[in-house]
Amino acid sequence: MKRRTKLWLMMLSSAAGSIVLFITITLMTGKTWTPGYDLKTLNAISQEALTVIERQDAYSGPEVQPILEEVLRPHSKIRLEWLAEDGSTLYDSAGENNSYDFRKLADRVDHMPNNLWGENTPITLTYSVAHDHRSYYMLLSLSSEDMTSGQIYFFLRTYKALLTFILPLLLALLLPYLLSLWFFSSTDRRITKLNNALNQVGIRSDVIVLEDTSRDEIAQLTQHYNSMAMRIQSQSAQIEQLEHRRRLLLSDLSHDLRTPLTMILGYAEMIRTGAYKNENELQSGAKIILQRSRYMDKLLDQLLDITRQEEHLLRLQLAPHNLSELMRKIAADYLLFLDDKNIVLKADIQDTDIEVMIDAPLIERALRNLLDNAVRYGEEGHYLGIGLTEEQEEVFLTVKNRGKGIAREDRERIFERFYRADGGRKGEGLGIGLSIVKEIAELHHGSVRLLDEAVTETIFQIRIPKKSPSEHEN
Repeated sequence: MKRRTKLWLMMLSSAAGSIVLFITITLMTGKTWTPGYDLKTLNAISQEALTVIERQDAYSGPEVQPILEEVLRPHSKIRLEWLAEDGSTLYDSAGENNSYDFRKLADRVDHMPNNLWGENTPITLTYSVAHDHRSYYMLLSLSSEDMTSGQIYFFLRTYKALLTFILPLLLALLLPYLLSLWFFSSTDRRITKLNNALNQVGIRSDVIVLEDTSRDEIAQLTQHYNSMAMRIQSQSAQIEQLEHRRRLLLSDLSHDLRTPLTMILGYAEMIRTGAYKNENELQSGAKIILQRSRYMDKLLDQLLDITRQEEHLLRLQLAPHNLSELMRKIAADYLLFLDDKNIVLKADIQDTDIEVMIDAPLIERALRNLLDNAVRYGEEGHYLGIGLTEEQEEVFLTVKNRGKGIAREDRERIFERFYRADGGRKGEGLGIGLSIVKEIAELHHGSVRLLDEAVTETIFQIRIPKKSPSEHEN
């Protein structure tokens, strides 16, 4: 069953139930809290007496007396008088013997029905019956204090007048339900719109942005949906971009592996068949095989790094280490490597030892990634700088080169995985070195950045806090 159908059924049943409940409670509370006689009860008592009189054909005073006394037995506060048409009293339950003329009778019924609402005022009701061409009258009287304190009567002469009473009453009773129906219908439409939008949310589908100017919970839920949909769209774009880079990576990797593999196979076949001319040509071929094999081994290591990144296998193993000594050792390793490349290495490491809680292998790996990039892309500048500085709460590791530099549009994305800048920064590698450096720095609660103030140099700086990550969490 749809919500709208349920709402209509609930409204109709509630309206009918409220009317029944109103009538029932009114009758119950009326009998309990407003004791006394009402006009309907008085008319019923009078009609009961007149019916017995007519049935027993008893119209004289002695004949009427037992009938009226029986009727009045449970109603001691009511007075009944039986009159002849000349105004003489045939019977009076009060024991009086009055003879009424028009004036006396008019005085009895004067100010009716206003006396019904007065305080301690006499109330007289007159009834008549005809027998043998003679008229008899019965007067019913009591004090207004013996009447119920609350009575509402409507005297309707035609059904048209009844409609003028019922229609406003129905509108008054149904107005709250109609307003509730409008409110819940509006709420239902908003929820339906939100539900339909949620059903269409997907990675490949367009985002449906909903507008809701209200300030209630549904509007807040709509705002949360809009934020969620925009995040999904953004993440979808990032996933598509990452997939594009992954496909490009596989294509580049296939090319990067095929070229050195072809050279290795060619020189290996030359050595196997003895097609080299002399010992120098043999050594040259073996050297090329060794270089290309190392290059392929490096590519495979980078593939392994990608797997580790995706599976979050980088784990810290913290221990106190002399960071100054580690930097000097790395600088000494690169001195031998840079002799053949005509690159000057300048190490700016203070003599004072700096001891920090770090994962030394990971920090060394991050530094070597930065140094390899600096050598690869800054070789034309013939300069490589490595530095270590200390502040009160942090240490800074820097790597500099004076190569072509990084374009302004590439600086914001240079640390993204698989991202490789265009132009002179394309080369050997899969575009994950800097992303690994960033992850290692963040594992140490630090950061890595490309300094914007540098003009003639490309400077990468790793910031590592002296406090260990566990101390930061505490």
